Amino acid sequence: MKTLKFLFAGIILTTTATLTAQDKNSGNSSFGIKGGLNYSTITKGDFDEGPDPRTSFYLGFVGEIPVVENVFSIQPEVLYSRQGFEVNQTILGTNYKTEYKLDYINVPVLAKIHLGKVFSIEAGPQFGLKISEKYENEDSSIETDDVNEFDTALAAGVSLNFDGGFFISGRFTQSLNEVVKDSGSKNQVIQAGVGFKF
Repeated sequence: MKTLKFLFAGIILTTTATLTAQDKNSGNSSFGIKGGLNYSTITKGDFDEGPDPRTSFYLGFVGEIPVVENVFSIQPEVLYSRQGFEVNQTILGTNYKTEYKLDYINVPVLAKIHLGKVFSIEAGPQFGLKISEKYENEDSSIETDDVNEFDTALAAGVSLNFDGGFFISGRFTQSLNEVVKDSGSKNQVIQAGVGFKF
């Protein structure tokens, strides 16, 4: 597990260095910030009933490195993402809601295709490291270790890019590996947000 964390730290440092240096290396590269809402859950897996979604937020840095100007570019990002899910249970006629809070540092590395001046699509792998995990109900908040440390996913989305660097984006991510240990469940996240590139 330590090896995975060192590998992930290397990915983050490399991506951050790329984002920081790109303005010096190319006048067409850009760097910015982005944030928005997460609508996250996990697939049913071995749960008796499908979990309910959790709504939270994401925030981070985004870069764009042109490969073919105004047509194709690489878009690396480093995001703090609050994800998770909710489980509702009825015990002796009383309904109990438990919220599973999973926080990640996610590093998507996306291929981006511009379809005209405003509209673009992007897709690619995303690498995530769990940094926090706990569940909360009306009575308590407990830290747990039921979720795997590392999450590999595929991400795909669309963006509307406007003059001045402002953009609006929507994205869907689907985990490739099991999230909750021994459950067969996987992360699913819908994101909607805004950003600004300098």
